[in-house]
Amino acid sequence: MSRPSKLTESKWLRIPFKVWMIILAVVLLGFALFSILFVKRQVVEYSMGHQFSVRDPAFIGSVHALSDPLPADGNKIELLHNGDQIFPSMLAAIRSAKKSINFEAFLYESGAVGSQFRDALVERAKAGVHVRVLLDGIGSGSALKEEDAKSFAEGGCLFAYYHPTRSFRLDQLNRRSHRRVLVVDGRIGFTGGVGFSDKWLGNADSPEHWRDVHARLEGPIVTRLQSAFQKHWIKSGGQIFAGPDEFPILPPAGNLKAQMVASESFSLAPFAHVQAVAFSSAEKSISITNAYCAPSNAEVRLLLEAVKRGVDVRLLLPGTHNDQPMTKAAGRTAYGDLLKGGVRIFEYQPTMIHTKTIVVDGLFSVFGTSNFDARSAQINEEIDVTVYDEGFGRQMDEVFESDLKLSKEYTLKEFQQRGPWERFSEWFMIPFHSQL
Repeated sequence: MSRPSKLTESKWLRIPFKVWMIILAVVLLGFALFSILFVKRQVVEYSMGHQFSVRDPAFIGSVHALSDPLPADGNKIELLHNGDQIFPSMLAAIRSAKKSINFEAFLYESGAVGSQFRDALVERAKAGVHVRVLLDGIGSGSALKEEDAKSFAEGGCLFAYYHPTRSFRLDQLNRRSHRRVLVVDGRIGFTGGVGFSDKWLGNADSPEHWRDVHARLEGPIVTRLQSAFQKHWIKSGGQIFAGPDEFPILPPAGNLKAQMVASESFSLAPFAHVQAVAFSSAEKSISITNAYCAPSNAEVRLLLEAVKRGVDVRLLLPGTHNDQPMTKAAGRTAYGDLLKGGVRIFEYQPTMIHTKTIVVDGLFSVFGTSNFDARSAQINEEIDVTVYDEGFGRQMDEVFESDLKLSKEYTLKEFQQRGPWERFSEWFMIPFHSQL
């Protein structure tokens, strides 16, 4: 007589619930660390050397090879300095809107500035204008009060966070929109470095009022800015928009040749290529102003090669007024090689300088949102504008020289005599260089 078969309990079912929770936590942590450390754009190292100059006809196509080789002609660009110029110009454009407003920001905080923009955007939405507001989930998620965020939607604006933090998409957590975009009626655009925070009030006239450069755009380049916003809007769950209210025909507004360089997820790093080709093509000068400088080995090499060709290479960076000291520590590891190789480094003294600009040979200019670090090159979604024009390059050079007068040169001797804390912080930040 055969015995009844006994169901064998799986050994996996005998694992305690607490152990299952630990296993799940380890898996999620591993996935999060993988997303942070390894999900990034590929940077193609440019090693062609100095084959042509910025003035060569091949330069424009070459420098934009990973974005769009065909620049837009017929643009007008007005440089705006500090909150006293930037915010009134943007608010005036918003209040003039008749059809549509598309607004995207990395940093938007509750406060005097945030309230001004909120009220202006809501007023236009109540007047029947299509208003879309897109804020980064980390850059603005904690700085914007919940009631302020709700007031956008309650006031008639379409509102969303880009890669919100309250999400199961851990793979998106580290990929932030660092962009600043405002497009009004599809005709007027703004972009640059400003944050929508009270730190940017005033005229860089005290340590509490930051120095920055933004720009007002008119002409065909605005259509490309609008398109970049739409791609992020759709990714955030918004609907596609089209038609003459959003994409009107834009006749020439000026004589500037410009191009937009948008950094997207899961693509080759276009802005790193722009920098590499521009640095390799320089014959006279490279002037870089940036809030956060932690250059890669390839960027250091390109700048040193430029110096060897007789190019005057200058970096203008924050001094004692710096909101990200760890980023400065990570970047300072490159100072020794740069200074020994002849690159000159200056530190802005009056306040935090948040400007992000490049001028090469007084002809090729760049402004926008990208920092001079690995995070902007490989992770963040940035937006930058390049301009190929001698008159505009002269303006940009004048801005650089004006800021230089308020700066102090950082010498090789100072670098060599830095203290033990500075040396320790540099060493400590080496593993995190790719995230800064």
